[in-house]
Parts: sequence; structure tokens; C-alpha cells
Amino acid sequence: LQDQFDNLEKHTQWGIDVLEKYIKFVKERTEIELSYAKQLRNLSKKYQPKKNSKEEEEYRYTSARAFLATLNEMNDYAGQHEVISENMTSLITGELTRCVQELKQERKSHFHDGRKAQQHIETCWKQLEASKRRFERDCKEADRAQQYFEKMDADINVTKADVEKARQQAQLRHQMAEDSKAEYSSTLQKFNSEQHDHYYTHIPNIFQKIQEMEERRIVRIGESMKTFAEVDRQVIPIIGKCLDEITKAAESIDHKNDSQLVIEAFKSGFEPPGDIDFEDFTQPMKRTISESSLSNSRGDGKSELKFGSKSKGKLWPFIKKNKGAGPEDFSNLPPEQRRKKLQQKVDELNKDIQKEMDQRDALTKMKDVYIKNPQMGDAASVDHRLAELGQNIEKLRIEVQKFEGWLAEVEGRLPMRTDQARRQSGLYEAQNTSAVNSCAQDRESPDGSYTEEQSQETEMKVPATDFDDEFDDEEPLPTIGTCKALYTFEGQNEGTISVAEGEMLYVIEEDKGDGWTRIRRNEDEEGYVPTSYVEVYLDKNAKGA
Repeated sequence: LQDQFDNLEKHTQWGIDVLEKYIKFVKERTEIELSYAKQLRNLSKKYQPKKNSKEEEEYRYTSARAFLATLNEMNDYAGQHEVISENMTSLITGELTRCVQELKQERKSHFHDGRKAQQHIETCWKQLEASKRRFERDCKEADRAQQYFEKMDADINVTKADVEKARQQAQLRHQMAEDSKAEYSSTLQKFNSEQHDHYYTHIPNIFQKIQEMEERRIVRIGESMKTFAEVDRQVIPIIGKCLDEITKAAESIDHKNDSQLVIEAFKSGFEPPGDIDFEDFTQPMKRTISESSLSNSRGDGKSELKFGSKSKGKLWPFIKKNKGAGPEDFSNLPPEQRRKKLQQKVDELNKDIQKEMDQRDALTKMKDVYIKNPQMGDAASVDHRLAELGQNIEKLRIEVQKFEGWLAEVEGRLPMRTDQARRQSGLYEAQNTSAVNSCAQDRESPDGSYTEEQSQETEMKVPATDFDDEFDDEEPLPTIGTCKALYTFEGQNEGTISVAEGEMLYVIEEDKGDGWTRIRRNEDEEGYVPTSYVEVYLDKNAKGA
């Protein structure tokens, strides 16, 4: 794994993250246990009989006494969940938190040693390369000096002094080459030794320590999981006793005894009444109206209750708008506003690229001056800055491509913009800013969000123009100059044209302020490219192509 240093660093960080995640899990479990215990205690207290009340008399029945015993056992049951929470906090959360801190410090130390070893071997490699280039240069100079000496020696018109001087110069160069060779050989042997120690001693020792640290972490989390189960298992006997007591209380209920208690509590002691004697009423009597007839004559219907239904109007929820930073691609904005934002971002990035390129060109010229006139400065001193500028330009170009992709996506959704409309876009946007904003506000839902379907529906209502037909009938525009493509541009939208880096083309229309220049490759291929992608050479006297 000597070449997997970065992956090991990521993996060990992941292992610590897993340990911290498990600590968080145990903490939440302890909070749940405490909350559950509190709720059980409150429940038990809620149903406890109040003193000096009629409820105390009810607990003479076996069923009521069993319920009271259940409440008391539930109180003890809640206490066991508190024990679980306390034990998990002390045995797992506290121990693992200290372990995480120790692992972070140890991991930091090991990877610091590893990076230090890597930097050392890289330094040795650079020294070896420098020694090798020096040896190669001295050998070439020695060969040239030898050839010069042989040429001077063969020329009869050259004085002996000049020949002797050439010979001495050749000997000096040969001696310098021999010294460079010896230095290169020594540096090479030293590098090979350092490289062997690096890959067979230093790095294996560091990785062995990292492996031991990682294995300790794995063992520790396994032990914590066992403790997690043991904490629960330790209270199971006591919880079992609580449940056994509840079962025992339930089995102590005696329905016969409770019935007897009811009888004893409410019996009156009176004897049941005897039989009633028969009384004869066969003598004549007036017929009277039965009370039942009166009762039947009354209306026994009940009026139906009518409940007025009151419909409640729906209210939109009061959802707060997100006031934080929006997404990078401005997808939270309406399409036209999003297009403007993306175009603005592309223009800003292109300006930054141009600034970086100007700095690079200036430094390149400065370096050329230093090379021609070493007394003015060291040419190598600007190499680092040139490399940084190159990296910055590359990053900015990647950003430009990303935002241009989003811009192409948005322009693909919007109605096609003709060439004439593209030229008038600035005036059109200025005149319709208020209208677009009011439409966007009307399309906002009460929670402040923007609906894409409505925006697209509104976009399709934009009146079409006849610019396309007019453009087709126009005569080909004359060329006003040439241009050179600085970068490759993939013209994927209508009205644009693809160009390759370094390609020469004709300019038929200058930038009108919208960031686009119209160019022509031949009679059939013409279109727009970003102005920042080409270098324009205007020629006022140019004729039509």
C-alpha cells in the first residue's frame, strides 16, 4: 500500500467518523431511555390513589390492589431504564469520546510522519534530476570544447597560443564533466539508498502503526457494541422481577372475594317481601280515561338537531423563504433572470481569465528579458508564478465551461433568439424588466417558491418576430477583418458556430455590446462566437468575401 497514502488517510478519517456516529447513536438512545423512564414515572404517579379520598376505599378489592401493585412495579421498571441510560453514558459514551480524541491525535502524528517522508524522497529525487541534468550539460560542453580544440589544432592559420588555450579549455570541460559524473553517481547511490529505506523501512513502519491504530478502533467499537447489549442484559433480571410481581398481583385477584366484599358493603339485612293478597273489585265503576291514552296523544318525536356547517377557507402555510445563499446554477430564479445571471457569471469569469492571461504574458516577457539580461533578475524566479497562473487559468476555463453548459440549457428552454433579437436584447430587457418581475411575483406560490410550469407557459406567450425570415432574405454581409480563435468553442445553440483553437476566420460583424462576434468560415458557414474566445484583426478596407 506504499502508493495508497491518500486512500489510507481517507479511510482512517472515515473510521473515526463511524466511531463518532456510533457515539451519537448511543447518546440518542440514552436520551430516549431517560425520556421513557420519565414518562413511565409520570404515568404511575398520575394513577396513584389520592389520600383521604373515596379511591382509598376502592383498594380493598383485590383487583384494585393488583392495579396499585402494577403502578408501583412500573415505577421500579422506569428506574431500570434510568440505569440503562447511566451505564451507557459512563461505559460507552464517555470511553469512546476519549478514544476518539486519542485516535485523532495519533492519526495526525502518523500521517504527518508519512507526508514528511514523502517530501524527503521527493527532495532527493529533485536533487538527483538536477545532478543528472548538470552531468548531461557538462558532457555536451566537454564534447563541444574537444571539437573546437581539434578544429583549432588542424587549422594552420591559428597561433599556438590559441591552440593551447583551446586545449586547456577542453581539458577544463572534461574535468568538469568528470566531476559532474562523480557527483551524479554519488547522488544516484544516495537516492537509491534513500528510496530503499523509504519503501522498505520508513513507509512500512508508518503504515504498520496506522494499521495497529485502525485495528484498535475496530476492536474498541466491537467491545462497545457488546457493552451496549450487556447493559440491557444486566437489567433484564430486575425487569423480569417487576413483570413477575405484576403477574403475581394479577393472579392474586379473587373474584369471589370481591363479590363477597360488595355483598358485605351494600347488603341491607331486610327480608324479601311476602306474597300480595288478591283484592276483588267486581262492583260497577265509571270508566276513566287511561293515562296511557294521554301519553299516547303526546308527540314523542324529537326535533332533529341541525348543526350549521361552517366551511373553513384554506390558508396557505406560513413557510419562511430561504434567505440564505441560492444554488450555484441560479435554479431558484425564473428562466430569464437565471439566463442573465449565468451570462453575467460567464462574462465575469472571462474577464478574470483575461486578467490572468495578461499577467502571464507580462511575466513571460519579463522572463525573456531576464534570460537576455541576467543582471536584471533571475529568470527562474518567475516560473512558480507562471505555473500558478496557468493553473488558475485552467480552473477558470473549467468554471466557464460549467456555467456555459447551464446557460446553454436555459437558452434551450427559452424561445429562440434571432440575430436581430440578439442585437436588441439589451433594449428589450431594459424595457421589460418591470414586466418580467411582476409576472414572476404573480407566479410565486404563497411559500415564495417559483413554479417552472407557469414560467414556461408564460415564456411561450412571447410574441414571435419575423426577424428570421428577414435575415434569410438579406444579402451576405461583407467581411470587415479576420480573427483567430483563442480557445475551442462548441456552438450547440442556434445562431452559433463551432471553432477550433488557432483557427483563422473572417469577421462580418463586430461585438454590439452583447459579448458576441459574428464570423464566417465560408459562404455557407457563419454564426456567432463569444468575443472573448477570438482575437479580432479589423480591416476597414476589406472587401466582401
